[in-house]
Amino acid sequence: MSETPVGLELSELAKRLQSGTLSDTTSQRATEATPDLAILPWANVIKIGGQSIMDRGRKAVRPVVDEIVANLPKHKMILGTGAGTRARHVYSLAIDLGLPVGVLTVLGTAVAWQNAQMLQYLLAAHGIAFLEPEGFPSLAHYLMERGAVICQGMPPYKLWEQNPEIGRIPPQRTDTGCFLMAEVLGARKMIYVKDEDGLFTADPKKDAHATHIPRISVQDLLQRDFDDLIVERAVLQLMLNARNLKEIQFVNGLKPGQLSAALDGRPVGTIIFNATRGGAA
Repeated sequence: MSETPVGLELSELAKRLQSGTLSDTTSQRATEATPDLAILPWANVIKIGGQSIMDRGRKAVRPVVDEIVANLPKHKMILGTGAGTRARHVYSLAIDLGLPVGVLTVLGTAVAWQNAQMLQYLLAAHGIAFLEPEGFPSLAHYLMERGAVICQGMPPYKLWEQNPEIGRIPPQRTDTGCFLMAEVLGARKMIYVKDEDGLFTADPKKDAHATHIPRISVQDLLQRDFDDLIVERAVLQLMLNARNLKEIQFVNGLKPGQLSAALDGRPVGTIIFNATRGGAA
């Protein structure tokens, strides 16, 4: 008896995948032929820093909220939240108790969720909803109706988070979660709102001689191997294989207007681009 229904002709790719294993490199290369669909190419993913913005309270959060509201008429925004200082506290307790990385990820996710809910209440008057990953099928609807939607930034790995090469801190946290969401949706922009003017050669809070880097390729940045970075290292590794996102941008949320400038396509803060995936040098 034939395994293929009568009248259904399998493509060459389907034949390869059915007859071989999914680990076969020849079959994997064959899947490159079809380009990835940009599901929401007009959406902008904006990650609101936990420690850098949310933990600073009203003086930092309200101006960012006002800037988000001002951009609702012209930009569609998916707002992800970081975890911040409270996550660092719970990580230290969990590590002291000997808990594994997956459990730390669950705890960190809970803190990012709290920040997302606070942001949602601040934007509730504008009809901006908070969605967990389970509600993402409705994400496009909320964007079209209200112009923005909120999510917590942690990727939903939780207990399934991989162990890092060094130490016990979950390697893929809220920077990574927002990047992965922007990549899979084919978003227009991935913007990180921090409390600094972007990437520096060292931490500018600790080193007065740190130099600002307005634009750099991810390949060059990885080669420099700075001790301190403005973004999770996992994001830089993911950028190398990203198919939709060719660059990411960092702005200072403590300086009103920088987020708006980035949304409008102006080169503020720092832009990290992929030199081998079509990013402009």
